[in-house]
Amino acid sequence: MSTQILPEQKTTPQTSHGDGDHERFAHYADRNKITEAMVTGTPIRALCGKVWVPSRDPKKFPVCPECKEIYEGLPDGEPDNE
Repeated sequence: MSTQILPEQKTTPQTSHGDGDHERFAHYADRNKITEAMVTGTPIRALCGKVWVPSRDPKKFPVCPECKEIYEGLPDGEPDNE
């Protein structure tokens, strides 16, 4: 029986959810949290799971298909009693 020494490998943590498409989309999240995050710089989580600090105009990007699918599957809220 012999011991084999493997060459040193550099590992980098994966901070993306895949192929980087999340950066190409506008994401859905709670409106109040988006506003707060834009002011404070605190990261928030989109419906699709992406965590980011909103800082760009979402109208310049297509809506994330995953966020849209989740949003459309949510039940409608109760009507306001105003």
